[in-house]
Amino acid sequence: MKTTTGVPRLAARFREFPTYPLADVPQIKRELQARGVDVIDLGAGDADLPPPPAAIEALVRAASNPAMSRYAHQLGLPAYREAVSAWMERRFGVRLDPYSEILPIIGSKEGIAHLAFCYVDPGDVTIVPDPGYLPYTGGTLLAGGTPYPVPLRPENDFLLPFDELPQEVVRRARILYLNYPNNPTAAIAPVEYLARAVEFCREQGILLVYDNAYSELAFGGYRPPSIFEIEGAKEVAVEFHSFSKTYNMTGWRIGWAAGGAEVIRALTRIKTFVDTGAFLGVQAAAVAALESWADWVPQNVAAFEARRDAAVAALRAQGFSVETPQATMYLWVPVPGGGASEPFARRALLEEGVVVMPGAALGPGGEGFFRVALTQSAERLAEAAARLGRVA
Repeated sequence: MKTTTGVPRLAARFREFPTYPLADVPQIKRELQARGVDVIDLGAGDADLPPPPAAIEALVRAASNPAMSRYAHQLGLPAYREAVSAWMERRFGVRLDPYSEILPIIGSKEGIAHLAFCYVDPGDVTIVPDPGYLPYTGGTLLAGGTPYPVPLRPENDFLLPFDELPQEVVRRARILYLNYPNNPTAAIAPVEYLARAVEFCREQGILLVYDNAYSELAFGGYRPPSIFEIEGAKEVAVEFHSFSKTYNMTGWRIGWAAGGAEVIRALTRIKTFVDTGAFLGVQAAAVAALESWADWVPQNVAAFEARRDAAVAALRAQGFSVETPQATMYLWVPVPGGGASEPFARRALLEEGVVVMPGAALGPGGEGFFRVALTQSAERLAEAAARLGRVA
């Protein structure tokens, strides 16, 4: 019923929204720091490392060029599209037309969330990994659809078991979200699994949304693939990439979507009504970042690998059972004694000044785990592990 005074009631889709993970943590963190507490924040995937110098220099040059301050629109900077296309071919051996099969986006989060508006109607279902990145769920709810969470379990190597989905869910499904290397579990997907996913989506008429934000954060010689390395994937899939993790550019908000011309055209049309493109100066900086990939990224990955090794060793020394991941900037750690994740994370923050992400905040399937982001130095990670050991 419409109210007659004051602000209208909130929309039903808004009321269905989950609370974003640890929404109150910034305020608690500020209060603790104001009391002199040394807070170690390992919650968000927001590294303290610097971006490539070439990207910074390119941004400075672009900022002094008035033409770069104009609307980018969805075309964006042609040099950016062309650099992305060249990088995709160099890295994955995949050829994509820079103007019809690539789209600049304001970070992969924005593009992923808006894509659901293209394909999801009320009554439709999207298949969502649980735990998983919240824009999969948020985009679905905003589009009026119903997210169907599928638990990622250790016994399945944290792979989404799409072959076991109920037929009624499959019949109503419009999108399947996959993210490997995975946030938050750090799992990786064998090529054979990805091939089965492509075939499943082709048979069922489902769009495969492949979130590849961690494609470059891999260790020990492992090279995560693009979904487009799978034969026929371009017919059923769209892939998202981001500069946030690979290049330590989280606040710059730049990424791209890649896929068949029909999918890219649809997302472009939606974005035309909600934004006018990423700042052209940031797109110019992204070109410089891509051009520095071969020389700069390996040293950045080495820094994360050293942090991973230090954190794993320190946590194990405190009695935590933790695997050594082959990719991402995360550790996925069982809560000691099988306890609930949110009380553990709350105690870690209030008693020891350590921020970790409770698994349940990323979906019910994450209960019993907490996520550690490798966003601090090896020394700080070791200190955090010692503090967490006192909470366990």
